[in-house]
Amino acid sequence: MEELRFVDACTEEHFRAMSLIHALGWRDTYVNAVPADYMAREITDDRWVETFRRNYETQSGVRGLLLYRGDEPVSCLNYCKARTVNYNPGDICKFDNESYADWGEIASFYTHPAERGKGYGKALLKELARTAAERGCGRLEWSCLDWNQPSIDFYTKKMHAVPMDEWTVYRLTGETLQEAARPEQTE
Repeated sequence: MEELRFVDACTEEHFRAMSLIHALGWRDTYVNAVPADYMAREITDDRWVETFRRNYETQSGVRGLLLYRGDEPVSCLNYCKARTVNYNPGDICKFDNESYADWGEIASFYTHPAERGKGYGKALLKELARTAAERGCGRLEWSCLDWNQPSIDFYTKKMHAVPMDEWTVYRLTGETLQEAARPEQTE
């Protein structure tokens, strides 16, 4: 078996590799969920290069981690610490953001579709867990679509992650969004 190595994304080559893995992952995972014209137009191999570069250059807190098998990038993820700054100063809600100080979040996680089932995703997630624990992180969270059963199986069966049900996503689209946008009628 070829050597596996973990790399903190910090070069143009890394950002391009991560973007390609993300694009391939999107095209494979969301083929029946995202309109084909959008996928063809928007999910290009270099779609996320600038985002990953900016995250690194600005030290925004979002970091990239790549797994290479030999010289081939096979899996990647983006992670960050949970925010502890109130981005809405003066809000009525005085939410205790400091309680999130030891949380970490995975913003995105993809394995090259041709490399799935070979243990690379597990190796990458375990490396992130090791790094997070070393840095004092007491909790690591991420999101997964309810219909993405292969990912759910991986998270629960291979990684022993526990699905949470404290939050529900709400959405306004189409007619309901237009209705919500209309001014209230005064009587």
